[in-house]
Amino acid sequence: MRAKIIKEKLGEFYEKLTDGTIDHQLPDGEEIVSSMQRAMLTGPGLIEWFEMCFCPTPLQHERETQYDSYFSEIDTELVHSYGKINGKSFWSYMASMNNRREDA
Repeated sequence: MRAKIIKEKLGEFYEKLTDGTIDHQLPDGEEIVSSMQRAMLTGPGLIEWFEMCFCPTPLQHERETQYDSYFSEIDTELVHSYGKINGKSFWSYMASMNNRREDA
C-alpha cells in the first residue's frame, strides 16, 4: 500500500492507534495497528506498508473505517508476502509529531 498522509489528522490517527480504539476494531483492528507499526515514510508525506486483508475488495473495510479519514491518494497492490520497504519508521514519526504537539 502507498498513501499520502493527511497531516492535519495525524495526531487523531496516532491517538486511536495507541489508545486501543483501532486495536479493538473487528475484524481488522490488530492488523491495522501492526501494519502502521511496520509502515515506512518513503518520501515527503508518503508512506508505504504491507497489510494482510481478506476483503473481496482489497482493504475495503480498513479504508471505510480508518484509512480514508487519514490518508489520500491510496494505492493498493496485491502481493503474496511482506517485502522490505526502505524508509523511516512511520510509527516513530507519528510519536515524535505527537510529542511536539503535546509540548506546544
